Amino acid sequence: MDVLLIKGGRPLTGRIRISGAKNSALPLMAASLLCPGTHHISNVPVLKDVQTMASLLESMGAVWSLRDSRLQLDTSDIRHQQAPYELVRTMRASVLVLGPLLARFGHAEVSLPGGCAIGARPINLHLEGLKRMGARIELDSGYIKARAGRLKGTEIYLDIPTVTGTENLMMAAVLAEGVTKIENAAKEPEVADLADALNKMGARIKGAGTDVIEIEGVESLRPMNHEVIPDRIETGTYITAVAITQGEAVIEKTRPEHLEAVIAKLRETGVDIRVSGDSLLVKGVSRPLPSDVKTMPYPGFPTDMQAQFMALMTIASGTSVIRENIFENRFMHVAELRRLGADISVEGSVATVKGVDRLKGAPVMATDLRASASLVIAALVAEGETSIHRVYHLDRGYERMEEKLRALGAEVERKRL
Repeated sequence: MDVLLIKGGRPLTGRIRISGAKNSALPLMAASLLCPGTHHISNVPVLKDVQTMASLLESMGAVWSLRDSRLQLDTSDIRHQQAPYELVRTMRASVLVLGPLLARFGHAEVSLPGGCAIGARPINLHLEGLKRMGARIELDSGYIKARAGRLKGTEIYLDIPTVTGTENLMMAAVLAEGVTKIENAAKEPEVADLADALNKMGARIKGAGTDVIEIEGVESLRPMNHEVIPDRIETGTYITAVAITQGEAVIEKTRPEHLEAVIAKLRETGVDIRVSGDSLLVKGVSRPLPSDVKTMPYPGFPTDMQAQFMALMTIASGTSVIRENIFENRFMHVAELRRLGADISVEGSVATVKGVDRLKGAPVMATDLRASASLVIAALVAEGETSIHRVYHLDRGYERMEEKLRALGAEVERKRL
């Protein structure tokens, strides 16, 4: 098992290029199941989750190769419509194969998903939407078993604007008969990116990026050729890392418009962020100002940036209140930040962070993907050395993180225990 060793106290300076968005690449890979042929997806991050999704597609009969962030997927010979437990259990996004398999083949068998242990993330909205489109669904021995003739267009209202639910239903609807309307749809940039790719494949989707998406079903699609959007959460993570170390860096190849809530909130803390096209110039401050945050669906402050923002607030010049409105179990990083000297109390979905003068290095353990990033950020400013264990969580969502940090001047080393 790998461990990251970080010696804090060095400002991050230089230039860093943002990778493609994991949360966009995964649904795009699932969308390749919608039609036979060779699909080309560029700007794909080399991550554990991407490899898991590729292995899942390979188990169904797909042939793939990934070189220089260019993924080629041939889904001409999909022989199995089953997503087995041993692959699905590690990654919740695996459930995204359900809609495409059902739409193309009329049946699918997908294990109930796993992934980060950050609270209940039920997929009942996916299943109810597919039922409204005519699918027959049963749960049997931990598997979702779905069957349908050609799916039928319908109106679907999502009680919660779920990202994967919106994506799954949108992919199912592109081959359905008639028009499907998804109301209270998720508005995240990754949803819009998937819709853009599907439209290039011949789908007819309007409204992606708003809370009402209309899909006119088509008879067939053609293979995609699409570039993944930059990862907005990786961007926010590195902005925060530069800020906490009082550094100065240029963050390149990103989409600042996808980060407006994060940028606005970080500016409140005194961080100097200047936008220039697809780049950001970030300058940290000697000590950030306190700021309160409430996580919200896009375009609000993302839950995937809550832990990183909390790390920054641990050394703020006052008290900050962070309210988690998306997941009920997403404060698991608090105990580990306390090991570094942070003063944080939690009551229900609210964390109160009292800024301290300094953090001190200590052994800590990652509990999920974004918690891992928060520990890295805190370690970069902590006195002495911090060892971060269970960094396999980090490898699920950040491409070559220690290499990128070293390029900015951080003292980071990966060791295998």
